[in-house]
Amino acid sequence: MKKFYHIITYGCQMNVHESEKIAGILSEMGYESCSSPEEADIVVFNTCCIRENAENHAFGNIGMLKKLKQRRRDMIVAVGGCLPQQMNKAENIHEKFPYVDIIFGTHNLHDLKSLILKKLASKEPVISIPEDDGSICEEDVPLRTSYPNAWVNITYGCNNFCSYCIVPYVRGRERSRSSERIIAEVRSLVAEGYKEITLLGQNVNSYRGELTFPQLLETIANIEGKFRIRFMTSHPKDFSDELIEVMAKYPKICHCLHLPVQSGSDSILAAMNRRYTSGQYLEKVVKLKARIPDCAITTDLIVGFPGETDEDFEATLDLVKKVNFASAFTFVYSKRQGTKAAEMPDQVPEEVSKARIMRLVELVNSQTRSLSETYLGKTIEILCEDYDDKRGMYMGRDEYGRMGYFISSQNMIGKFVKIQIKQVNGISLTGSAVV
Repeated sequence: MKKFYHIITYGCQMNVHESEKIAGILSEMGYESCSSPEEADIVVFNTCCIRENAENHAFGNIGMLKKLKQRRRDMIVAVGGCLPQQMNKAENIHEKFPYVDIIFGTHNLHDLKSLILKKLASKEPVISIPEDDGSICEEDVPLRTSYPNAWVNITYGCNNFCSYCIVPYVRGRERSRSSERIIAEVRSLVAEGYKEITLLGQNVNSYRGELTFPQLLETIANIEGKFRIRFMTSHPKDFSDELIEVMAKYPKICHCLHLPVQSGSDSILAAMNRRYTSGQYLEKVVKLKARIPDCAITTDLIVGFPGETDEDFEATLDLVKKVNFASAFTFVYSKRQGTKAAEMPDQVPEEVSKARIMRLVELVNSQTRSLSETYLGKTIEILCEDYDDKRGMYMGRDEYGRMGYFISSQNMIGKFVKIQIKQVNGISLTGSAVV
């Protein structure tokens, strides 16, 4: 009889790619993908804990499986990823959800097959949370689900210890993959027809393989074939002039950079342990724009960090105005147990943070809309990624990350398409294909 799996993924692109690795493991074991937990023989939650709402969302959905598990006792429920890797969280999950069969962390995803086999041989829950960072496993074969895009890890873990961030505690110290293996993986993906390669790491700029990150990027850009290269995430303190030059030199590298600033206040940046000032950040932006004038810069912004005053928040608004970000992910500070910021005095009241985030979102959205309006009447090239059933249109992004929609009678997924923009709406564009 056929057996089916269903994976529920939370969080960042790193987790999306790790869910592809989970899918690869389950596929190799003979399981097939299905569209809902009700159909599945095994349900895997690949969790995120970067913010409290992500954690609560995961807990809520795990809780919703209780009745289904009571009806289908042979169904396996597994919870992995960042959430159980936190100190004492695996025990908390086991106590709160005793029907969860397997609990694993970020360092032993590659052991999932053996954990499943152990559970099938026993009635007892299987809990495995390694404390050490573990080695890089190169044997995982992901079942890629994001065609024509492909994710490629270049580093794991983080050494920065920003005071608000849980990542170093759940992802471990920074480890870099072999340059040779990364380049071979990209070559293989391009040969298979993938058109956009995104290099992943908590801080790609601190990659330390046989090559530096700019050298690695340059080598990949010299691979034959038409494809795009993106990378994330870049830490501003390590963003170098050499990297700017490589980005400017090779057309395959998208003129789109995600460069999280988090705050425009120097005192808050110091408290966050970001190790740059707002002035230093702006200097890097000026250098980048001077060399690549059309580069679209996106960012992350946090409001309500402990001790943030009205003046600190105004400094963030001022920086946003100066940079004119193409888009931004905006967040209210979320206290994470085990981080230094969680113990800081002067926690900002919720109502103050909410008022600030509304002002920030309004400013960012106005900049995004203004940028979209500059597209009207232009012809752009997008990589068609999917078909939107609700709109009845194909969709894809240009190199700057802007989403464009168009109608076609042919299947265009995986193709580069030129479209002339007829309508703009916030962050999205609508156009007609240019033959």
